[in-house]
Amino acid sequence: MPESNRLLEAYQQTKYQLPGHGKRNIQVLKDAFADVDGNLDSDIYGKGEVIQRFEDKMAAYLGKESAVFFPSGTMAQQIGLRIWCDAKGSRKVAYHPLCHLEIHEQDGLKRLHHIDPILLAAPDRLIELEDVLQMPDDLACLLIELPQREIGGQLPDFQTLVSISEFCRNKGIKVHLDGARLFEVLPYYQKTAAEVCALFDSVYVSFYKGIGGIAGAILAGDKTFTEEAVVWKRRHGGDLISLYPYIISADHYFDQRISKMGQYYEEAKELAILFNRCEGVHTLPTVPVSNMFHVHFDHAKGQVEQVLAGLYEETGIGVTGSLRELDSDKCYFELSIGDLYEKVPKEELHRAFEVLAERFATLRQA
Repeated sequence: MPESNRLLEAYQQTKYQLPGHGKRNIQVLKDAFADVDGNLDSDIYGKGEVIQRFEDKMAAYLGKESAVFFPSGTMAQQIGLRIWCDAKGSRKVAYHPLCHLEIHEQDGLKRLHHIDPILLAAPDRLIELEDVLQMPDDLACLLIELPQREIGGQLPDFQTLVSISEFCRNKGIKVHLDGARLFEVLPYYQKTAAEVCALFDSVYVSFYKGIGGIAGAILAGDKTFTEEAVVWKRRHGGDLISLYPYIISADHYFDQRISKMGQYYEEAKELAILFNRCEGVHTLPTVPVSNMFHVHFDHAKGQVEQVLAGLYEETGIGVTGSLRELDSDKCYFELSIGDLYEKVPKEELHRAFEVLAERFATLRQA
């Protein structure tokens, strides 16, 4: 059996898995609807109590005047940038080279909206104030992702965000927050969502990542901005006749998990220490700044798959079902802490990492 298949199959058979909230099956939706009154009317084409109540709730939480619920973040963010481009009369936006819009959306921003991105900073580091100072004045919008997922979920310090925001506003450049994982970084900043979002003219947040809902996103800003967003949502086909399965699950799991983000953050730091004790293994960042980080191995992907599959079969504890190859001698995976981690007995967890450390020490000596 190919090692990749063995790794995934061994992972699926483990008694305990470290990342996430659990399997994304129909039970996730059933649990969200368990206490919902069956007589509650659904939303219809973006209107109705169920959607308005949730939009108002999220606008207040984010400290914005208004919010619009979208079926996807991809749709929400493209629309947000389009609105700022139209307002400025410019087709230029700036973001990180590994921004989701640049590498995961099949050039949707360019082909659907004819927007030209300017890539700031090197791919392996965060956008800094010095990068922003060099942007052209006719730029419509700067997008900042918190955390920067593709480089391990790294974060700029809060004062850097303040300086970037002040510079852009003085230049008449809008600042948009890709806050797909905004909730997860609040414990690190020791700020409320509203305090962070005050630095941005528009904000996108996701409800299926750390929150663990079915799908869906919020795009928030002032009322003029969101009124435009509603029109663009219709143009994009985002006004499904009803979105209530997404809204109700988002609301349910938001209430259930928003207070646990600090716990996930502390557990991520705890787990990163265990990985960093293994030879030829390191986390990025070394000390996580949210519940998410990357685990890097200075070993070939096939070798690591063999070690991990053996670990799973021996200990019943799984850390990942797949690896990404960086080159012939290096690989990594992404790990996000959720509800599952606290269910792993600490004695078994530490024993598994003792085994892992021994295996990698042996591998280094071979």
